[in-house]
Amino acid sequence: MPKNGAKVSLDTNIAIAVLNNTRHAGDWIQEFAEVFLPVPVVGELRFGAINSGRPEKNLARIEAFVASCFVLDIRLNTSDTYSVVRLGLKRKGKPIPENDVWIAAVCIEHGLSLATSDGHFREVDGLSLATIF
Repeated sequence: MPKNGAKVSLDTNIAIAVLNNTRHAGDWIQEFAEVFLPVPVVGELRFGAINSGRPEKNLARIEAFVASCFVLDIRLNTSDTYSVVRLGLKRKGKPIPENDVWIAAVCIEHGLSLATSDGHFREVDGLSLATIF
């Protein structure tokens, strides 16, 4: 399938779905010209691999996948976006997991849509969510 030129950032649950081709996620990801992984997602993927029953095999798969994506680092500017996102969620009374605040912040900072199956990301003002497979 030809790439449509679009860009997408992946949350951990979608990255895992792509790795396992769950619901044809591996095929779906081929539609995108550029795929991004926020660094907290890379950390969560690596943790899952080393915590698994087959750490070497799973870590090798993850490292190959990470190498095929663009990794979004957390920078000083990201902390500005993080603080606004976290305050907005606090004021709504809708906290989300800490890593997910960072994931949202880095996506907002770079103007990227996030592909996720976690509904709590809908509470994040300014975050664009991608339509997933």
